[in-house]
Amino acid sequence: MKNYLFKKTISIGFYPFLFLCLIWIVFFIEQKSHHGFTRFGVLPRDVKGLPGIVTSVFIHGGLDHILSNSWPLMVLGMLLFFFYKRIAKQAFIWIWLVSGLWLWIGGRNSESFPTYHIGASTLIYGLATFLFFSGVFRRHLSLMVVSALVVFLYGSMMWGIFPLKSEISWEGHLFGSLAGLLVAFNYRKEGPQRKVYEWENDNDDDSLEENTGDSEHLEPPADELPPAGPDLKINYIYKKDPFTQG
Repeated sequence: MKNYLFKKTISIGFYPFLFLCLIWIVFFIEQKSHHGFTRFGVLPRDVKGLPGIVTSVFIHGGLDHILSNSWPLMVLGMLLFFFYKRIAKQAFIWIWLVSGLWLWIGGRNSESFPTYHIGASTLIYGLATFLFFSGVFRRHLSLMVVSALVVFLYGSMMWGIFPLKSEISWEGHLFGSLAGLLVAFNYRKEGPQRKVYEWENDNDDDSLEENTGDSEHLEPPADELPPAGPDLKINYIYKKDPFTQG
């Protein structure tokens, strides 16, 4: 049992942990090189900022910044790979790229003071909204429990999508959340699905009969009906029995 739990934990935590290790490696390289990597962030609507769509999630402004992103990224990543294993990689990559692209298109920037957007928080917001809305869209009891858990753990961070602090990339949070919602809707019919019970199918059949009519009581075609009204004439033909004749 212990071996099974250990292997399961390794399985669901491998990719989130690997991604987190890459983020920390980039951070240590930046600290040792004494050269800021901010230029690898997203610079909205500037060709120089296009690589940041991919690289910005690895860049952080300081120790507090990377620490605040590490734990949520690991927890949400493990939830993703545990409950949505078959589509986890695709969902993660799409949230990453779509949120980065939207941030490049609609993020804050100024010609006089270029604004670079950095950090893995776009991914964190995207993963949180994906996990929440996936459970809602699927109407799957277990996955809706995950949705509730995400709200309990990280519901308060949704204030980050509003422009409350100028030093925080609220646009990255907003576009990350929208990307998570879009990906959750797109993959709603893939991965784990709610079990459909037989009685639900019976209800569907009953409603179909109400709409189309009972197949055992179909009306004959109009051309087979006898004419109605005074033109209707009925003839009765009698034949005598020869053995009764006197």
